[in-house]
Amino acid sequence: MDAVINFTSQSQGRDRIFRATQYACALSIYLLRNYTEKKDLVAKLKSLESNMSAGRKLFRLGNAANSIEAAKRTMQLTDRMLSLCLTAANANRALYFICDNVLWARSVGLIRNIDKERWNVNASRCYFFSLVMSLTRDVYAILRLMVQKTRDDRFKQKMEQHLNESPEVAEAVIPQLDAFLFLLLETLRSHPPLALDTVKNICDLFIPLDKLGIYHSNAGVVGFCGLVSSLIGIVTLARPALRLKP
Repeated sequence: MDAVINFTSQSQGRDRIFRATQYACALSIYLLRNYTEKKDLVAKLKSLESNMSAGRKLFRLGNAANSIEAAKRTMQLTDRMLSLCLTAANANRALYFICDNVLWARSVGLIRNIDKERWNVNASRCYFFSLVMSLTRDVYAILRLMVQKTRDDRFKQKMEQHLNESPEVAEAVIPQLDAFLFLLLETLRSHPPLALDTVKNICDLFIPLDKLGIYHSNAGVVGFCGLVSSLIGIVTLARPALRLKP
């Protein structure tokens, strides 16, 4: 019970619960869209989804400053590639939150004379670039760990044993590809925070891709991906050991 109280007392915890609820509603609405007898339920879900979205905007009012501070910290990292990716990701996240705050101010009537559609597009672009840089960081970290594993004699023996135990699989998918996939899966399996962060960022990427028209999916895909990434966010916030650092 103490863990639940500590989690919900954080603004990030409440935001992630709201986000998971929002995308669970979006997915449910998509799955129930063809059931005429569920019209009332769908209407309630749409109202709940809208309320969750509005609540999240309120929780994110101070996040731009947090992202700017995070960008300042990541600029000091000694690994230049890591520093570049994380600083760019945090800077774009800060711009996204600024756009989001402006849209919130318009929705409550504090600002009137702005182009809502243009600000929505700008917010999606910043979110997209932030995710691209976060994924670039994940790929860089994965490749670096894969190189380290290839130099490990114990892992070499494990890979040779795998290829010898399943020669028919190696022949079907090309030995080099089988070895690469085995190395990739073993790398992700041995580093859960990196695996979770990669899956989360891939899932999140479908949201701005759809909004920007780069890759059109449907509300079901967006709802499912948003729900998965939200659940991962809840897990990593509840268990800091599973959060990728820096």
